[in-house]
Amino acid sequence: MCGIFAYLNYNVSRERRYILEVLLNGLRRLEYRGYDSSGIAVDADLLSSAAAPYAGAAPLVYRQEGKIENLVRSVYSEVDENEVNLDAAFNVHAGIAHTRWATHGVPAPRNSHPQSSGAGDEFLVVHNGIITNYEVLKETLIRHGFTFESDTDTEVIPKLAKFVFDKAHDEEGDVTFIEVVNEVMRQLEGAYALIFKSPHYPNELIACKRGSTLILGVNELSGQKIGKSFHDVKALTANGKPKELFFSSDLCAIVEHTKNYLAIEDNEIVHIKDGGVSILKFDHDKEKPASVKRALSVLEMEVEQIKKGSYDHFMQKEIHEQPHSLTTTMRGRLKDGGVLLGGLKEHLKTIRRSRRVVFIGCGTSYNAALAARTFVEELTGIPVTMEVASDLLDRQGPIYREDTAVFVSQSGETADTLLALDYALENGALCVGITNTVGSTLSRRTHCGIHINAGCEIGVASTKAYTSQIVVMAMLALAIGSDQISTQPRREAIISGLSSLPGHASEVLKLDSEMKELASSLIDSESLLVFGRGYNYATALEGALKVKEVALMHSEGMFAGEMKHGPLALVDENLPIIVIATRDACFSKQQSVIQQLLSRKGRLIIMCSKGDASAVSPSGSCRVIEVPQVADCLQPVINIIPLQLLAYHLTVLRGFDVDQPRNLAKSVTTQ
Repeated sequence: MCGIFAYLNYNVSRERRYILEVLLNGLRRLEYRGYDSSGIAVDADLLSSAAAPYAGAAPLVYRQEGKIENLVRSVYSEVDENEVNLDAAFNVHAGIAHTRWATHGVPAPRNSHPQSSGAGDEFLVVHNGIITNYEVLKETLIRHGFTFESDTDTEVIPKLAKFVFDKAHDEEGDVTFIEVVNEVMRQLEGAYALIFKSPHYPNELIACKRGSTLILGVNELSGQKIGKSFHDVKALTANGKPKELFFSSDLCAIVEHTKNYLAIEDNEIVHIKDGGVSILKFDHDKEKPASVKRALSVLEMEVEQIKKGSYDHFMQKEIHEQPHSLTTTMRGRLKDGGVLLGGLKEHLKTIRRSRRVVFIGCGTSYNAALAARTFVEELTGIPVTMEVASDLLDRQGPIYREDTAVFVSQSGETADTLLALDYALENGALCVGITNTVGSTLSRRTHCGIHINAGCEIGVASTKAYTSQIVVMAMLALAIGSDQISTQPRREAIISGLSSLPGHASEVLKLDSEMKELASSLIDSESLLVFGRGYNYATALEGALKVKEVALMHSEGMFAGEMKHGPLALVDENLPIIVIATRDACFSKQQSVIQQLLSRKGRLIIMCSKGDASAVSPSGSCRVIEVPQVADCLQPVINIIPLQLLAYHLTVLRGFDVDQPRNLAKSVTTQ
């Protein structure tokens, strides 16, 4: 959802022009998260007016609705109009930036961040999350004379900071930035990641979080090498040497600057001052936060992963990266005819004793788990149930101590999934995380888990993460069931199939031009149905979801066994219907479905295994998509790729935004 980015240079001269470009480029790296407005704040030249309420430089705040390029034009237009010196150099400077996904208040400059404490911008805040008690706080602040200009929940935060600051000054005469933020946190309820900037505390930034992701990046400019093992971040940064420090909602925004990062934990306050980083732990029951030691991690990501390269769109790039992403997902995990999952090693015995496995996810991640359900049951002998995270919470569905709850999330930050995780932990279940994001909240709060290692996924519509999730869950099933002699031949066949999967993915990508041609024939259609069953019911759901997400066409994935119980009434010669009929135990049933649809003059597009065209369409009247045949439980990995290509080309031909679909966000961090 919202994206946060901040940049502080210390003991190294940077021109205002450079600082602006770093901040704006940071926002560009966060575009994929979804947004409808954006803003930045940098320092003006130092004030000389004695009437100013602070000693530091006044902030220059720019906010704009729409795309980041709208903000860029607005910034440089105002810079020219107000004769701001872009060549002015700062040896120390703190700038903040934000992309907003509207929750409280329509997209508009007044609702964009940074939000201000009022005249003079004494406190500025950028925020990701939702403050649930903002109405109570707002009423209190209004009674104390504050006026509000926006419709956001965020505006209460900088105004509350000013209230705390003014009150402390009146009573005690002095107050530190940490004390202000600590008291603000004490009053806030909800989920948030925040960055505070104030001219009362020039060249300082404070970040804090509760529930939403926030990353600290450190770039030492002195030539000092930071290895994988070193002292805590405070000792590392408190050396007076030139450095650049970053805050970001996402690792993708800092990878081009540094690979040294820290994932900030809930209730931590990170204070940057004089080039040093102090980390404190907020405790509601204690007046002052306690200092904590944290170590930096080294990011295993390359800059090339966040660039489009020769592709027109990130979604297109990520679809075509799947042979590689599947390879990296399996790398080092298929050994000596078995599966080695280091993240689960200590917990396999507990999982095998579970009364059931509960898969929990949302959207594409839920579909990936659904695709895996059948073979997890087959290989482990453990009953598997499926839960949409939000529905589990609404129902307060039963979760037992004897359950293994598997949470699936590409970002590892999906709000509903994390709340469901809290619920499962409260009920004593063993919690397993499957995510693509190292250092994410999901990976830190589950008992154990598996990173899918699909690489950075920028397009809002998930593609390569989906196929890697299925492969990871296949390996999970193989690892859990590895002690069963009766399933050994089946396990060996699946492991062999996994090894050849990247090659088959490369083969099916050759259907790109064929899918583009099919998309052109569907461009004027208003609806699309996708029928699947068995392993490929999930494929039908996911294929329809992709078309719905990016091409903005009504599409529904349906269980083919339910066709006669309602959906058959929709069938006519105009409605395009995709039937997935690749070779598996349900093949003959899908042949029957095809015949029934043809007898109603259905407009069919049939996906089948290579060489089966005549078996699924004896008359040759149907459009046929032939895909390579693999092990039946792995077939969904191959079958989804043509549907991803179809959704991509439909979107391009219909003239919609591929990578940032209307109203959608990559990481859904609010309920």
